[in-house]
Amino acid sequence: MEYRQLGQTGLKLSILGFGASGLGDVFGNIDESDGIRAVHTAIDLGINFIDVSPYYGLTKAERVLGTALKQIPRDAYYLATKVGRYGERDFDFSAARVIASVDESLKRLHVDYIDIIQCHDIEFGSLDQIINETIPALRDLQQTGKVRYVGISGLPLSVLHYVAQNSEIDTVLSYCHYTLNDTSMLKLIPYLKEWQIGVINASPFGMGLLTENKVPAWHPASAEIKAACAEAAQYCRSKGVAIAQLALQFSIANADITTTLVGITNPDQIKANVQCVGQALNQELLAEVQHILAPIRDVSWPSGREHDKEFQFTIYG
Repeated sequence: MEYRQLGQTGLKLSILGFGASGLGDVFGNIDESDGIRAVHTAIDLGINFIDVSPYYGLTKAERVLGTALKQIPRDAYYLATKVGRYGERDFDFSAARVIASVDESLKRLHVDYIDIIQCHDIEFGSLDQIINETIPALRDLQQTGKVRYVGISGLPLSVLHYVAQNSEIDTVLSYCHYTLNDTSMLKLIPYLKEWQIGVINASPFGMGLLTENKVPAWHPASAEIKAACAEAAQYCRSKGVAIAQLALQFSIANADITTTLVGITNPDQIKANVQCVGQALNQELLAEVQHILAPIRDVSWPSGREHDKEFQFTIYG
């Protein structure tokens, strides 16, 4: 396992991170014992970064993860969770709520502190509130020792850029923007490096677009995106390679990205993903797949309040 520095935090994270959303049945019902064994297997194989949220499974993911963590020394892993999102349409970024949320997460996770606390899906909240109220409240909480570093997460890169530029944060978690079909995160990374903000990548499989499985019915991608990804998956299959393997190897290869989170629910998935980390990226196959995906390159989907006037600002300027 390779490890990289996360911005100015001093944390050295494994390039493959454990995305714990699946412990909350986000990808279907799981056997909790499998989930607990998956966490233990991840630590045994060198993964030292775990990311979760009270939103995943409406606190179930944190509860299952907390059960697993009780059997692991606290210095064996770095832990990230989130505040602000608690349900499909339940958002509250007020100072009082996020402070209470941290205490609730600490209890569910059976830990005394959280390494990285992140504002979850900030595009659904008021950016002014997040900049002027939420993040300062979390910084105050940092002084108590309950959290070590403060970050943000979300889908629209313009929103991440705006908040990073206008507040004091340590990390940014971006998802679905550094994948085989969408590398638009490359536009944001130079700014994050300039501001010495750590970069966390998530969903290297595009929330199911780049796997052998059927794309979930709820997936927000257009029919054109889904069709192109399906064609790329079929091409990889014809070459004897699973597209998920290529997608993961591609995402972790970028040295400017500290860690890439993958949703995991059982020990076999962990072992398969770690095996991918140790294999060389097939550059010829990568070029062929990127050619197939060229018509949808960097095409995404709307999320949050992008239609609001508050979100009509220029990105990267």
